Amino acid sequence: MPARWNSTNRPPSLQSFKDRFPDDDACAAYLEQRRWPDGFICPECASVCGWKLQTKRWTWECRDCGQQTSVTAGTFMHGTKVPLRTWFLAAHLMATHSNGMSALQLQAKLDLGSYKTAWLLLHKLRRAMIDPDRTMLSGDVEVDETTLPFRTLDDPIGGGQGRSPIGKIAVVGAVELEAGNKPGRIRLKVIPDYRGETLKGFIQDHIEGGSHIWTDDNKSYYGLNGFDHTPRVIGKMAAHIIMPWIHRVFSNLKRWGIGVFHGFRRKYLDAYLNEFVFRWNRRHSYRSAFERLIGIGVAVGPATYDDIRARVA
Repeated sequence: MPARWNSTNRPPSLQSFKDRFPDDDACAAYLEQRRWPDGFICPECASVCGWKLQTKRWTWECRDCGQQTSVTAGTFMHGTKVPLRTWFLAAHLMATHSNGMSALQLQAKLDLGSYKTAWLLLHKLRRAMIDPDRTMLSGDVEVDETTLPFRTLDDPIGGGQGRSPIGKIAVVGAVELEAGNKPGRIRLKVIPDYRGETLKGFIQDHIEGGSHIWTDDNKSYYGLNGFDHTPRVIGKMAAHIIMPWIHRVFSNLKRWGIGVFHGFRRKYLDAYLNEFVFRWNRRHSYRSAFERLIGIGVAVGPATYDDIRARVA
């Protein structure tokens, strides 16, 4: 059986990570390099002339407009009261731990003062798991739907049978097939129904035109314009035999939801799907996953607790 890691993909150990970022100043220096690799640029007037203040930690002042900008201003860490090193440790755990972790686990691991702080930190990190510049899937792509059982705050996981919507959430997914019929990148999305408009809309939003789409014989996929489409009748054969990789994705997703969160809850499911997609798509590049997460976080902008709750209200 192959090892989980190899010499080129082993993530940094926790000790080596702590050695690299021993304090907040080291984290701030890293953020400064990520934001301004060629030197300070004022976010207000785009001037390249400025100086670092001695009286305010990690803050620059623009010579031309006088704007003062900290290394966290305008990033996903904007206005944070959590130490930068705690942020970095949380990002390291989220990006490199095979299964991620729940807010309750993170609270204990990092000795955070409240569950709300851990929850908000994780959701801000999940916002940074969607690269705004990511390219669409292409080539041969398997597409299918599944349902995930969900739970309320106090109830156990449950749900109706078959396609019954009772106690379940519908999800559509796609997996890109690489050379040798190996799985590549994926996309996942919560959907309200199985109508053709919904399923074909997902394909158009996430898969490059002209790609070859492989589906089951669900009639909702018929009339898929701009793509090569091969529907396959499942019949009595197990669906995972016909389309193995999208069903592997769904299987791993369901096990992750049960094992880490003891069942998904409906309200924030898209955020958890984005986390799963980020980790799957970087399963061969764990060594650089932390850098990518911080890099996206610097670009995505700030969000408050109310912002995150409102996005899914």
